[in-house]
Order: sequence, then structure tokens, then C-alpha cells
Amino acid sequence: MQINLQPVQVKVYFLQQPLMSITSPTHILSAHTLAQQNTNSFISSVNTVPGIRMEERSPGSYRLAMRGSLIRSPFGIRNTKIYIDEFPLTDAGGNTYLNLLDPNSIASITIIKGPDGSLFGANSGGVVRIAPKGFDDIQNGIDMTIAGGSFGLFQEQLSIQQRPSDKYQFSFDQSFSRSDGYREQTALNKKTFQTTHQWQYSPKNQLRIFALYTDLGYQTPGGLTQAQFDENPKMSRRPAGPTLGAKEQKAAIYNKTGILGITHNTQIKPQLSHTLSVFGSYTDFENPFITNYEFRDEKNLGARTYFSWHGHKQETVWEMQLGAESYWGWNKRKNYTNEKGVPGTIMDEDELDNLQVNIFYRAMARFWDRWTWEASLGYNKNNVRYEETFPIIDQPKGKIDFSGIWMPRLASSYAFSDHFVWRASIAKGYSTPTIEEIRPSDRIINTGLHAETGTNIETGFRYMLSAQKLLIDLTAYRYNVQNGIVRQANEQGEDYYVNAGKMKQKGIEASIWINALTPRPNGICRSLSLQSAVAYQHYRFGEYRVEDKDYSGKKMTAVPDWTWSNSLQLNILKSYNLYIRHYFMSDLPLDDGNTMFADKYHLLQAKLSMTLPSIIKKTNLQLFVGGDNLLNEKYSLGNDINAFGGRYFNPAASRNFYGGVKVGIK
Repeated sequence: MQINLQPVQVKVYFLQQPLMSITSPTHILSAHTLAQQNTNSFISSVNTVPGIRMEERSPGSYRLAMRGSLIRSPFGIRNTKIYIDEFPLTDAGGNTYLNLLDPNSIASITIIKGPDGSLFGANSGGVVRIAPKGFDDIQNGIDMTIAGGSFGLFQEQLSIQQRPSDKYQFSFDQSFSRSDGYREQTALNKKTFQTTHQWQYSPKNQLRIFALYTDLGYQTPGGLTQAQFDENPKMSRRPAGPTLGAKEQKAAIYNKTGILGITHNTQIKPQLSHTLSVFGSYTDFENPFITNYEFRDEKNLGARTYFSWHGHKQETVWEMQLGAESYWGWNKRKNYTNEKGVPGTIMDEDELDNLQVNIFYRAMARFWDRWTWEASLGYNKNNVRYEETFPIIDQPKGKIDFSGIWMPRLASSYAFSDHFVWRASIAKGYSTPTIEEIRPSDRIINTGLHAETGTNIETGFRYMLSAQKLLIDLTAYRYNVQNGIVRQANEQGEDYYVNAGKMKQKGIEASIWINALTPRPNGICRSLSLQSAVAYQHYRFGEYRVEDKDYSGKKMTAVPDWTWSNSLQLNILKSYNLYIRHYFMSDLPLDDGNTMFADKYHLLQAKLSMTLPSIIKKTNLQLFVGGDNLLNEKYSLGNDINAFGGRYFNPAASRNFYGGVKVGIK
């Protein structure tokens, strides 16, 4: 029987390939999907992917868990590699400031779950590839959005995309957001400027440029105890003994970051191409915290290059890539006493420089458009040099060397028919401690922290009906981790990290997309689509002891057993679009001993958009209104795990609404 997997083509790794033949559990969030959500966040969109959990502790403060990696990301995104086009958003120190991006400036998001370090450097949770506006097939146009909502929300977004010639195109995106926040001490102020340029200066050569500058400031309210959460979830962290509260200390984060990346593509021969990318970033980071006032100066510089060779012969399609990625980071840390929001006496001053190197090779072959084999191998090495310049100590300098490791991946998929494809893979996971884990908020450089390693085995299938009326994706995996990294907290609420021995991670993820009513020009209901995604995560500690405490066999901290997302999109008449989403998360342990749990919750949100008739030629006007937490659930989002004094909870906003207008000029 002749197999045809070609109708739906996507770019996950290097070149376009049939969606059905992809050997990894991959999900693509299109610009249309992102537009269905609240205009100031892409959390809801990301949470439609099973096995992924994104949280916002307070406006502007994001956390991302890829298959349970939230256990080591209490204040950010770690254990996961994130790229913008060919440029790592994850810096040389392993930290990722995802909150620098404006959702309106993103064209699509590709999520690859499970370790894929053979191609993208050290990671054990997965890889996220973000496509910015301007590098796709753009059309001339200008869009402007003005929105406002509950708790002082105001947002303005401007997007300009132009193609002056067949060889050159550019995009410029600017945004401003502010919010008072639901809780005390949660105000947000954010400004972003992003531009992309693509120049096909000869038939075989292309140049792409990406630049981003973000000025971000948001207050941090701190965690609450269960009693405080029950009494008044809007309060910020209160004083305790001699320690002042978040409001008194004016706890906040101020981040000014610039990122620049340049990529050059050369088509050497019809079957051979070369890509070279250079990128760098600078971050001016300021953090008045409860117990100290920190300043960070972070510089990063890197390069990524690879050759890609592809072709076909008779019934065989193949491709190969060979490349390398290097990233250097220079980090300065200064900590002062926090005198009610003003830096006081210096406490610590350190410099940490690090180098990451990844060399990779990948080969893929597809036989008879039915059977795909893929093998890749990466070599990763990471080291950190540090110098403690204040206070003066006997041995202020040192080096932490995470010895090089080979990371293989072998995968295959087999098409039993045009509609049904089975896949399986085995991959090595490896994730070194980040700079923020080596030198956490307790300001003690941890030279004894080891990298996480593990082996991930998974299998699954995709089933798709013609015309994309139905798509089912199912994955089952087992990932056993050695030297898992877990957050602990001291009496001052400052964090530090320890290796947790073994972690046993087993899970099942399932997604289903249904186009119940394909688009049609007439009738009340013009189209109807449904999506559901569920994940079961059986995550348990293996052998895990901290001092005299034994947590072996306990549930892994901050990992829920179940998450479930459902969404409905309905186009009514010619002008109305209704989007409804439901999200469920089961209870989860907040400490390693499983003595405290966060309650389960159901979230319901909706958005209604209306396109008005065009009054001016080539101009369209869209009005939208929406609501979040429509069930008015009282829940905590972005819990502080293993928090000292029981301050686990960061209450999320109650029922809230937003609305706005979008003007487009073509």
C-alpha cells in the first residue's frame, strides 16, 4: 500500500518534514492559537500542551515546568533550553528570562518534550523553539492593540511588518504593559522593543537579524502561610520577628536586558547548506529582596554553526547535520543589606564566568515514506570559574568543572497507514546546575553540586484523519534521574540547592484535536474546533536523604499527578469568535516530606472577539472582551516549595476581566 505522510509539513529541528513522521513528542502553538488567549500572556496557550506547566507567581514573574522540572525552578525557567529562531534565549549560565518577551511579537512556539541535549546542549526537561515575527512569510501591515482590565491592567502593542522588496523584509514590535496586581506589592511595568530583519542578498545567501530590548520591573509579594492565605490572600509577606515584610523592604525585580543575534545561511549546493549564528546579551538586574539587596551584571556571547546535507534516492529521503554551539558568560554579583528598599552595607561580591560547549551530529533517513530512523549524538562540557572578592577569604578563586559527557538519542517512527504512525525513542538527559543554583540567594557558592543525568525511554503514536479533522497524540515515558537537583530554604527564606539522589519519573500524555465543523461561508456556526490534553505524572523520589531525613519513595515536590486542559473555539456568523478554556490541576506536595499539599483547582476562562465591518479601505477593527478564573477559585499559583516557616502560598488573582480593541491596516 502506498503511504503518503506529506500533507502537513512542519519545521521542528532543521528542515521541513511531515508532522506524522516526527519521532519526538512535539507540539506547535501557532500565531492563531496564541491570539486566542489574553493579550498580555501566553501562559494559557502553553498550558494546553500536556506535560507542560507554566505559572505566574505575580504579574511578570514566570515559571515553566517541562515534565516536572519545576522542582528546581522556583524563581524561573531551568532544566529547559529555549531558543528564539537560531539564538538561545537561555544564557550561558543556564537561566532564561522568558518574561522579556511580549506575546504579541511571537509568530509560533514549538515545544519538544523530553531530553534532546544531543542537538541543543545540556537539558533534561526539553526544548522550546520560539519563532519571532518577521522571519516567516509576512505581508505588509500594521496592527495596534489597546487593552485594559481588572487590577489596573493596561496594555498597548504595536506591530509593523513590511516587505519593501522581494529580497528584504522586516518587523518592528513594541509594547507597554502595566498592572497594579491582585495582591499587595505586585505592581508591574514592562516595555519591550523587538525588531527582525531578513535579507536575501543573493540567490544563495540570506542574512537574518534579531534584536530585543526589554525594561521590566515588577514587585514580588512573597509567600504566605496557610493561615494568612485563608485570612486574606491579597496580603504580601508579613514581618516575622526581626525580618521585615515584602512591602517594608520594597521587594521587587528590575531587569533591563538587550539581546542581539545575527544568522547567515548559505546554500552551498542544492543539497548542502551552512548556517552560522552569533549572539550576545547584556542584563542589568536589580533585586531588593527581604534579606538583602542584589545587583547583577550579566554578559553573554556565543556562536552556533552547522552544516546540513539532505537528499533523496528512489524511495529513500535522508538528511544529516554536523555542528557546534559555544556560549560564554561573565557574571558579577553584589549583595548589600536592604534598608527598606535602599542598598546599605555590602555583604558579598562575587564573579562567576562560565563556558558551555556542545558539538552535535544528527542523521535521519525515511524509507518508502513509511519508516523513519533518526540518530543524534552530542558532546557537552561546562565549567565555571569563580572569584569571591568580598569578604576577603584565604582561597577566593576556584573552578567547578562538569566533565564532558556524550548524549546520544536514537528514535524511530513507522507508518502503518496514512493515518496511523507509531514512534519510540531512547535519549540521554544531562543538565548542569545553573549559575543561580551554584550561587543562590544564600550567597554561598556551592562547589559540591552535581549535574543531573538520566535516560529517557518513551513510545507513542499519532492518528490523523484527512483534512486534519481529527488528530490524536499519545505518549508514555519513563525517565530515571540521577543526582536530581532540589531547592531547600534556610530560616531567612533564602534558597540553596542539594542533589536528591534518584528521581523516578513515569508519565502518560494524551492530546486530541477535533475540527467538528470545518469552515464554511454560510450559517450561524461557521466553524467549531475542540481540544483536550491530559497528563498523568507518577513522579517519586528514589533514594533521597537530606541529613537525618529520608524522603525515599515520597511524591516529587511540586509535581501534580494530573493536569487536564480543554478548549473550544467557535466562529459565529461572519464576525464573532468565541474561545472557552477549562484547566484542572490536582493537588501537589509542597515539601519533600509530603506533609503539606496545595489544593486542586479548576480554572475557566473565555474570550469573545468581534470583527467590525471595514469603514476605511484596507482597515479592519476588532473588539474583544474576556475573563479569567470565571469560577472564582481560591488557589495558589507558583508555590514556594520547601519554604521555611510554612510560607508556601502565592495566591492567584480572583475572577477578573479584560477588554480591548485591535486595529489593523493592510
